[in-house]
Amino acid sequence: MAFVQRRKGPDVVGSFGLLQPLADGSKLILKEPISPSSANFSLFRMAPVVTFMLSLVARAVVPFDYGMVLSDPNIGLLYLFAISSLGVYGIITAGRSSNNKNKTNRDFIRDHLSCRSSCSSKGIFRTVLICVGSCNLSEIVMAQKQIWFGIPLFPVLVMFFISCLAETNRAPFDLPEAEAESVAGYNVEYLIKIILAYSPKKKRADPIEDGPCTSLSPGGWPPILDLPIFKKIPGSIWFSIKVILFLFLYIWVRAAFPRYRYDQLMGLGRKVFLPLSLARVVPVSGVLVTFQWLP
Repeated sequence: MAFVQRRKGPDVVGSFGLLQPLADGSKLILKEPISPSSANFSLFRMAPVVTFMLSLVARAVVPFDYGMVLSDPNIGLLYLFAISSLGVYGIITAGRSSNNKNKTNRDFIRDHLSCRSSCSSKGIFRTVLICVGSCNLSEIVMAQKQIWFGIPLFPVLVMFFISCLAETNRAPFDLPEAEAESVAGYNVEYLIKIILAYSPKKKRADPIEDGPCTSLSPGGWPPILDLPIFKKIPGSIWFSIKVILFLFLYIWVRAAFPRYRYDQLMGLGRKVFLPLSLARVVPVSGVLVTFQWLP
């Protein structure tokens, strides 16, 4: 980010500052956890655990290589939708259990933003499902052997990527953190160790969103080019490279674009992405029917 913005970044810890994230993480973990005296202690401590566990179980259906998946159900994509939708309960539970009106209001705003972005992102998947005819992520990957869906469905990929940024509260849609100057946003009642558990909906959720992104558009685990030398590299390595590419795009967007306003994000999801995702179904279905390419 410092290189993109042409400014001096952290360069003290390690070579070129590469160890700075480890230093920051160690500092945060060693902080003393404190609970508000008026909070519901059991719910207050359980809410981050719920959010953290949801970020872990979502990885169960993402295939990292051929056969390298914990569970490969035919409803894998629907499973991801369900898990991502359950994340709002951990946030709401945290706000209510803290007995803090300001934090509760912020949590409701954050959940509203996530639900709005989630609706548009789920609608974007319709065109991919029409092309494949299955919700199984492995079958979606295998259907892209001839051509990646990200090429003919490039506008869909762009809309889904932007929706992922908004759903995980990444810049330029990190609106809940916009209150950090005054009350640290929705983390106002949690100290650092608990905030680290909440990071799945943000930094730790990035690989969860990038996993479906990689499976749905850049072909998943198969190599970039169908060459013998590339086939010698394990599929899990190719999958990791593609995920890292999406993570790089996340950082690139964060460094290049200013933060949106609440009304701008609401309008983007409701007035732009949702109608476009629904309208996209008609031409895609027409092409598949005309050329008899239906799965």
